[in-house]
Amino acid sequence: MDWQNVPSPEDIIDVGKKKFFGYSKYLPWIILGLFVIIGLKGVIYSIGPDEVGVMQRFGRYTDLSSPGLHAKIPFGVDKVTPIKVEKIFKEEFGGLSSISGSARSYGSDLEQSLMLTGDLNILDVRWIVQFKIKDPIKLLFVVRNPRSVIRDVSEIVMRRFVGDYTVDEVLTIKREEIDHLAQVEMQRILDDYQTGVQVITVKLLDVNPPDKVKPAFNEVNEAKQEKEKMINQAWEAYNKAIPKAKGEAERTIREAEGYSLDKINRAKGESERFLVTLGEYKKAPEITRKRLYLETLAEVLPKAKEKYIIDPRQSSILPLLELGRKGGLKQ
Repeated sequence: MDWQNVPSPEDIIDVGKKKFFGYSKYLPWIILGLFVIIGLKGVIYSIGPDEVGVMQRFGRYTDLSSPGLHAKIPFGVDKVTPIKVEKIFKEEFGGLSSISGSARSYGSDLEQSLMLTGDLNILDVRWIVQFKIKDPIKLLFVVRNPRSVIRDVSEIVMRRFVGDYTVDEVLTIKREEIDHLAQVEMQRILDDYQTGVQVITVKLLDVNPPDKVKPAFNEVNEAKQEKEKMINQAWEAYNKAIPKAKGEAERTIREAEGYSLDKINRAKGESERFLVTLGEYKKAPEITRKRLYLETLAEVLPKAKEKYIIDPRQSSILPLLELGRKGGLKQ
């Protein structure tokens, strides 16, 4: 290697200075180009179909942006915060849930899920709250941590209403009523706090006694269910027997009434016929007597099994009664 031709550090610095000052005339244009690129990137922004954009200029609210592409002043002058106003958010209580970006976390917390009922029993209550954003301006500028407020309000309201009912009511027939009352009360409080949140659903998912007392509680419930079962079976037998007996009694009464009406009508008809016959008899006694005799014979003779023609001069009919056995002809 020829060490005489190797440039010294001073030569290298001189060469660098010459190149730098040669390109220095382009430096303002390069910086301007960078500012233009950064500015263009900050000018155009997009709002999703289920969102609205809250526009702030120097930190102060100015306008709302509808879904689509929009332009704003870059370099931190305008700031746009997209808020999902159509999405249904959900918070779980007594189960796995957390608040991101907050030091407070919520898990399977007994302090949260254990509640005292109106008859001084303890229940492990799990529930959910579903909500959506109805006023993004209040959500951003009135309340510091809306999600934490929703959780605190929900827990307070649920504890209050569970404490107003007995353990059996919370476990069975009053769950839907508690859901409705809790939703109405939560909405009232959140509106007072101006959170900009609309409560969609409050629903009890799982209500159970604590694990330590669950076996005894289950035995009590089984006994109550058996009692209810026997009562229902008794009512079922009652509802089958009583209507049937009432129906039989009604049918017997109707049959008796029909029989009575039939007898009365027949008696009226016979009496009317007798009176008509009596009138005819008074007009022509002999003819009427003969007609009655013939009508009676016409009615009786077809029912007779054997018929005997007796000679009027015969003094006794006893010898004729053995005609059938002795080979006589039946008439």
